[in-house]
Amino acid sequence: MVRVRIEEIEEYARVNNVPIMLKDGIEFLTNYIKENNIKHILEIGSAIGYSAIKMALVDDDIKVTTIERDKVRYDIALKNIDDFNLNNRINIILGDALEIDIDEKFDLIFIDAAKSQYIKFFEKFDKNLISGGKIVTDNLSFHGLVEDDSKTNNRNTKQLVRKIRNYIDYLKKNENYETKFYELGDGVAISIKK
Repeated sequence: MVRVRIEEIEEYARVNNVPIMLKDGIEFLTNYIKENNIKHILEIGSAIGYSAIKMALVDDDIKVTTIERDKVRYDIALKNIDDFNLNNRINIILGDALEIDIDEKFDLIFIDAAKSQYIKFFEKFDKNLISGGKIVTDNLSFHGLVEDDSKTNNRNTKQLVRKIRNYIDYLKKNENYETKFYELGDGVAISIKK
């Protein structure tokens, strides 16, 4: 039953152009959560709740706090979370992540929201990460445009690609974290807090 629902969410995302993690990316992330015994997760960018649900389903002890600023997507995420009976383990907050303050500490922070704000998200929520905790970032390839932006003539897209490249440089130079980059999904980075 649950498997069918996940496929329905994936289909809804495809039909309605809702960006969710690519299959190999979400599999990598959920395996990483399992292998590293991660229990307390903060997600920046819920969309329709897909990745929060996938992460929560890894283990019954996992709790996810997720933030979404789009009211329509927030409402759909709420329904999806409810359909999976995960209301007691996934706390979804409606609002702009840059305007929300959270006191809790997390084992893992997953950034999958406005790509132009990645550095701001990273810096804002760094204080919420335990020592040795991980920050996972998705969409660092941005459909291959980060490696080769000649595939687009769109000025806004080129600016966004430049911001993603700046973020990648920021991760490489950040001495408080050790970052590894993975060429799967749409490009994933895992930054481990020293």
